Amino acid sequence: MSHSKTVSALCTAVALAITGCAQEQAQQAPATIASEAQSLTAQDAKNFVEEAQSELAKLQYPAAQAAWVYQTYINQDSAAVSAYLSEKLTSRASELAKQAATFNDVDVDADTRRKLDLMRYGLVLPAPQDPAKSERLAELGAELEGLYGSGRYCRDDNTCWRLTDMSAKMATERDADLLLEMWQGWREVSVPMKALYEEQVTLANQGAQELGFGDVSDIWRGSYDMPADDFGNELDRLWGQVKPFYDALHCHVRAELGEHYGEDVVPQDKPIPAHLLGNMWAQTWGNIYDLVKPEQELDVIDVTQALAEHDYDEIKMVRQAESFFSSLGFEPLPETFWQRSQFQQPADRDVVCHASAWNIDSKDDLRIKMCIQKTGEEFATIHHELGHNYYQRAYNTLPMLYQGSANDGFHEAIGDTISLSITPKYLQQIGLVDSVPDASNDIGMLLKLALDKIAFVPFGLLVDQWRWKVFSGEISPADYNKAWWELREKYQGVMAPIERDADAFDPGAKYHVPANTPYTRYFLAHILQFQFHRALCEIAGDDGPVHRCSIYGSEKAGNALNAMLEMGMSQPWQNALETMTGSRQMDATAILDYFAPLKDWLDEQNQNRQCGW
Repeated sequence: MSHSKTVSALCTAVALAITGCAQEQAQQAPATIASEAQSLTAQDAKNFVEEAQSELAKLQYPAAQAAWVYQTYINQDSAAVSAYLSEKLTSRASELAKQAATFNDVDVDADTRRKLDLMRYGLVLPAPQDPAKSERLAELGAELEGLYGSGRYCRDDNTCWRLTDMSAKMATERDADLLLEMWQGWREVSVPMKALYEEQVTLANQGAQELGFGDVSDIWRGSYDMPADDFGNELDRLWGQVKPFYDALHCHVRAELGEHYGEDVVPQDKPIPAHLLGNMWAQTWGNIYDLVKPEQELDVIDVTQALAEHDYDEIKMVRQAESFFSSLGFEPLPETFWQRSQFQQPADRDVVCHASAWNIDSKDDLRIKMCIQKTGEEFATIHHELGHNYYQRAYNTLPMLYQGSANDGFHEAIGDTISLSITPKYLQQIGLVDSVPDASNDIGMLLKLALDKIAFVPFGLLVDQWRWKVFSGEISPADYNKAWWELREKYQGVMAPIERDADAFDPGAKYHVPANTPYTRYFLAHILQFQFHRALCEIAGDDGPVHRCSIYGSEKAGNALNAMLEMGMSQPWQNALETMTGSRQMDATAILDYFAPLKDWLDEQNQNRQCGW
């Protein structure tokens, strides 16, 4: 999954500010909404939208500045100021979203209706109007996140490990017993969450019903410019395109793990035990590449070494990433980007090093926040983060409610699309390497990428499949854990390594569940990035294998990319997708094109193996 977090002005009001936020008692509406009882008109709706956007813009700018200061100067005061201004923004944005629902039955023009719907659908966990219930929902959210954030596993010898410690160990540890101990230990953290989560679901569903929805899942599934049920079917269709390739990857990985650990530990006719895949949630498998890689020696470019040999420091790495976009015809980044971004870990203070891209003022105050390591991985990450910045700049002239990606999968997909162009060909074009390894070396690169990108796809799908069923009541609290593992086995072919208690709450061991962060965006991003990359390579006139293509230097590709980016959220995502790809439908066949040589290799490896589960 992408290690990126985008902060932008109305990622601000809708995408960020309205997510799972605390609610205050209703403040007075803009002047046009004196009373819900009055007869509302189309002009009232237009006035309301304009005044709401203006009010949110005034609130979001200082909130964004305070959030930046907190993450780059962590102390008690910066935390307090950031929390205060964020709460002011989120509570007001939530209240305005609820007022937008009073226009549900008013006949308005398409533009006004879209803005009203964006406000309404932006509430991830809508609070009930009852102040006591609203306050309780906020308390539950804080308590759940607190349980996760403070979680740790303590062994019998009183040695305690936090999640970061265990994640680092699981990436390289090959002792199955120790892996199981850490896997099981982390899931003790989520057991106390179950009752809280059940209560949270009940309250949020009440809030959703007050907004005119059946339950919270109607909001989450309905925010994609198509009927909620149709969107679910669309996800199933996309997964159906990827599944044969995933099955081949799964078969190879299970066989190699069985050879390493023994088939008594990894049975060859069952799902893979979840603790053996190099990741606490078995969502990406790249950490076990050493166990499943091809036997032949491969000529692989060491980008980290190349950066060192060419005297790349942190700033030069970012300058090179900027030149990638300049080669596509984009304007250079503003001088303030270089003055205000955080590129290195400061020596004198604590900061949040997690890579992120920021649009502070909805205009041109673009920044990235990283503690850059001079590695090949970080070189790609910088290109990814700038992808967010250029997207933010492209839509910053639109009305505030349209300042965001076409759907929530697009922003992450754009960053990853750019990263897919960091190929040996590109490295040679910019003088980092002298030659490009021949195609016989591609299998290793493709396998390592697939272990992260393709292994993730079913996990990216199932997290919200579970939550939607929970919100709708299809999954009862008594079956929370049972249903979770049924979905994991169905989609991933991954099973709990030991019997799980009915009162366990294993979904809560994944941050996005207690934090109530929608997850389907990551599934969509993993599909869209390959579709975007293939389309841009075709536009650039690159007729070689798509996995060896880089769009570096193609202004034609840059123009096509910008035409899509500058639409923001102003039109249905289908229109934005069609602008660049010529298709109104998401299409996972681009994944099959990209990994075609690897699929042939996997089929060869899997001959005479038992596949499936």
